[in-house]
Amino acid sequence: MAIKRHIPNTITCMNLFSGCVACVMAFKGELLLASLFIYLGAVFDFFDGMVARLLKVSSPIGKELDSLADCITFGMAPGLIMFSFLQTYCEAPCVYVPYVAFLIPVFSALRLAKFNIDERQTSSFIGLPTPANAVFLASSAALFDIEGYNVEALKPFMQNVYVVIAVILVMCYLLVCELPMFSLKFKSLKWVDNKSQFILIGSSVILLAVFKLAAIPMIILLFIFMSVILFFMKKGK
Repeated sequence: MAIKRHIPNTITCMNLFSGCVACVMAFKGELLLASLFIYLGAVFDFFDGMVARLLKVSSPIGKELDSLADCITFGMAPGLIMFSFLQTYCEAPCVYVPYVAFLIPVFSALRLAKFNIDERQTSSFIGLPTPANAVFLASSAALFDIEGYNVEALKPFMQNVYVVIAVILVMCYLLVCELPMFSLKFKSLKWVDNKSQFILIGSSVILLAVFKLAAIPMIILLFIFMSVILFFMKKGK
């Protein structure tokens, strides 16, 4: 029984390990590999809390460890990816411009600190979750690191240093803003209780089938767009 209580924290540590490897890959300029380890970390992050609840071994240390792991995997790692991307693919007017990417781990840490003390975020989110932000940025940058992948249409935008910086600033704002965003947690399998979740999952399957890896940032943008629409619909009632 003593082993059981360590299982969720072990999964969280695997998330942290994945984030550390992602950081190393980003340092080496291996943006695709760095992104893959962020995805792996996101899988571990999804299951650690679920396993803790299933085994009924939730603990304060697990919550703190989860935030520390997330700060590396979904804060530092995407920050390093975007730093490397700005250095490699964008013509910055100043050598210090790529350091703007480190606003990502700063705002991710603020987001995680807010989440830990915000009792409103038990069944949904206030602001963009750090895994969603990390996956969006990492997958967008990784498109340029895939051999044979056609990114010609994206180059005028993604290789424009001002566009990239604007995207980073907007995503940082979304991390800490007061925008309610729905969670993928299912209270039941009823359509009426989970319309947003079912629509997002169904749309994601279609996008992945058509666009493959390029669909990942599209899915995150769809999630943000749906959350904004739901916010204004509820506000208008």
